[in-house]
Amino acid sequence: MDDEALRAVTVGELKPYAVPVVVLDYDPAWPSWFEADRAEIVAALGERAVLVEHTGSTSVPGLVAKPIIDMLLLVTESADEESYLPALESVGYRLRVRQPEWLEHRCLIRRVVHGDQHDVNLHVFCRSRAAEEIERILGFRDWLRTHDEDRDRYAAVKRDLARRRWKYVQNYADAKTEVIKEIHEKAGLPS
Repeated sequence: MDDEALRAVTVGELKPYAVPVVVLDYDPAWPSWFEADRAEIVAALGERAVLVEHTGSTSVPGLVAKPIIDMLLLVTESADEESYLPALESVGYRLRVRQPEWLEHRCLIRRVVHGDQHDVNLHVFCRSRAAEEIERILGFRDWLRTHDEDRDRYAAVKRDLARRRWKYVQNYADAKTEVIKEIHEKAGLPS
């Protein structure tokens, strides 16, 4: 994603990433962080939380990761921010990304620098607009949990990319696209 596209979807100020990307060895505390976050989201949203899943590298035992809990939240209609955003804001989430042109994706964050206990990226989708993306996200996680050789290959790419300097963390994420697509193909996930 180029700077202009990134600026267009970012809610608030877009600041260059001032520190190196840090990937850490797997921390067995990450699942319990997710469970606490999940319980808080379900308490805030009730039945509006159709599904809450731990995704991203912190959800894969043995995989190196940035210490940020990535979560997938399914709601009935992600474009209807009024149906979920106020409740999530009331428990400390901040809307950071709004992508109406890409599956009506929203990303809310919590950050240690704002006083939160740990960093969280909460990706909001709805099944009617993002069924294939949801399948890719959960399928990739599940594949890496059961295929050590691909998990280790992905870890090596992440470590290599973390040694570089990135203007925005999205640039680091984009640089992983090739290996992710290769693993998607191997796993038989939608392209």
